[in-house]
Amino acid sequence: MHPAEAITDHRQHVLAVRDRKRAEALAIGLDEVVIDRVVEAFYARIRGDELLGPIFTQRIADWPPHLARMKQFWRSILLGTAEFNGNPMARHQQIPGLDHAHFSHWLTLFYQTLRQECPQPEGAALFGQRARMIAESLLIGVEMHRDGLAVRGVKKELPHV
Repeated sequence: MHPAEAITDHRQHVLAVRDRKRAEALAIGLDEVVIDRVVEAFYARIRGDELLGPIFTQRIADWPPHLARMKQFWRSILLGTAEFNGNPMARHQQIPGLDHAHFSHWLTLFYQTLRQECPQPEGAALFGQRARMIAESLLIGVEMHRDGLAVRGVKKELPHV
């Protein structure tokens, strides 16, 4: 196979996967409008939260661009839009004192928002599963960045949807 053909085949595969991901999300009520609603409602909740609010307000001076970025992030995750470009791990590793309690509480608030904003339980479940996977990955990265490899000896469970 010629290298150009391999690139074309790979691109077609990537596009097919994105199309399938989008179709699956739409079938369970997840679209751009729902994602926008979830992001807006969730971050409104975060800003008023005793534990997480101060962490966010210390780092986000201008909320509209942050919300737009989070909408891009979630559209990329759930709908396969590939529009998000960033490094969430590096951002989270820079936050001193971030630990399991923060991620657990973040997920609890996120799940509450999903139950209120997602029109279908299946959509809320998928959204929540993706959020949990991301939170777990970020928590591991933050702990390893701070404490090294030894930290993974004891795994603390994060809440499920």
